[in-house]
Amino acid sequence: MSVSAVATDTAVCAPLPVLGRDVRVPLVTGGEVDYAALDYAASAPALQRVWDDVAAYAPYYGSVHRGAGYLSQLSTDLFENSRRTIAEFLGCRADEQVVFTRSTTDSLNLLAAVLPQDTRVFVFETEHHASLLPWEQRADVTVTYLNAPRTPAQAVATLEQALADREPYGPALVCVTGASNVTGELWPVRELAAAAHAHGARIVLDAAQLAPHHPVDLAELDVDWIAFSGHKLYAPFGAGVLAGRADWLRDAEPYLAGGGASRKVSRRTDGGVDVEWHTTAARHEAGSPNVIGAYAIASACKALTEAGFDSLVAREQELITRVREGLAEVPEVRVLSLFGDDAPRVGVLSFVVDGWNSSHFAAALSAEYGIGVRDGLFCAHPLVRTLLGSDPQDPGECGAPEAAPGELSLNAIRVSFGAGTPDEHVDRFLRAVKELVADGARWNYRTVDGRCVAVV
Repeated sequence: MSVSAVATDTAVCAPLPVLGRDVRVPLVTGGEVDYAALDYAASAPALQRVWDDVAAYAPYYGSVHRGAGYLSQLSTDLFENSRRTIAEFLGCRADEQVVFTRSTTDSLNLLAAVLPQDTRVFVFETEHHASLLPWEQRADVTVTYLNAPRTPAQAVATLEQALADREPYGPALVCVTGASNVTGELWPVRELAAAAHAHGARIVLDAAQLAPHHPVDLAELDVDWIAFSGHKLYAPFGAGVLAGRADWLRDAEPYLAGGGASRKVSRRTDGGVDVEWHTTAARHEAGSPNVIGAYAIASACKALTEAGFDSLVAREQELITRVREGLAEVPEVRVLSLFGDDAPRVGVLSFVVDGWNSSHFAAALSAEYGIGVRDGLFCAHPLVRTLLGSDPQDPGECGAPEAAPGELSLNAIRVSFGAGTPDEHVDRFLRAVKELVADGARWNYRTVDGRCVAVV
């Protein structure tokens, strides 16, 4: 099954219980409402199941791999069992490794650090900065940035041509997102992996936006590595994962030097030290690990698997359709897209509103309706600039928080949702968009420390 396949005939489930679903927030116009968290693409709320599992373990927390006591042994078992759970969730093959990191960004910087000398890296300009920027930190690595494709087929053709033209022919890595953090559109991962392997290259999948919404399987997609973050997978406890082939990880110097990564350290007669490093995932996990973060990711993997991805995808597709149809009823709204209206996507959509600066619009959604969305360039500046073109919006009352000088109105609004989103949050969002466009904001706003905020 392609990553772009969408469930259409599966029973739709109810929203999964998440923390914060009953949080009340004040409105500048008076009163309170339940907070509508529609910024899942930045950080998803913790699943109640994840929070309960972490709370149950917390009294038994202990050091990992370093203690003879009962709590240390229990924590070690929990940590390593979490690794196995995540490996199963990702469809890892027997000889592949699951390395715990801090985030997707950390995972991809780790992979950049272990690349063989003179590796050629190929990355589309459409990537999140986490997968766009790490590669040039290596002076002995050459990076080729590929222009934004306008169809999935063009993405594959562009990559094939770039790989075929590379000189000299040596180690190569392709980095690609599974789902855009700006448009939510699904990328042709399996086809890109086939193109990479046909030209002797390897491929890493940035699954930060894909894994919370779709099943992700290393073997099925035939990618070499997968990177993702717990805080987008309903496990916001500061951990991430890099999973996949072991050879480059095993052959490189440790990402961090220190305890846990070393198997044996001895003094030499000349006064220095000799170090024998681990060849397992521990080689790149020096220091005391984030046990709770790892366990939280494993708990989220179990919860999503047990809920059934088919039903989760089916429900999310209903929400996506509702949002897209609702926004289409407002002529002033333009939804951003690379691949067109028919492209399959996850619950992430970005848009602009004629006559509004996006920061002003997002601030009004929050202050007047209790709705949390994101505005700016979403750590994907080249992509958003490509999608917006050179015709910026009306500056409105507030400027964009991330914009460079001369681009004070070059920003967009992103709404994102997932397994814990109630229907009411989506309905309130659509009603708010229509009211703001028709009637304008009911409050005054100004820019404070780079953010558009309500005047109080």
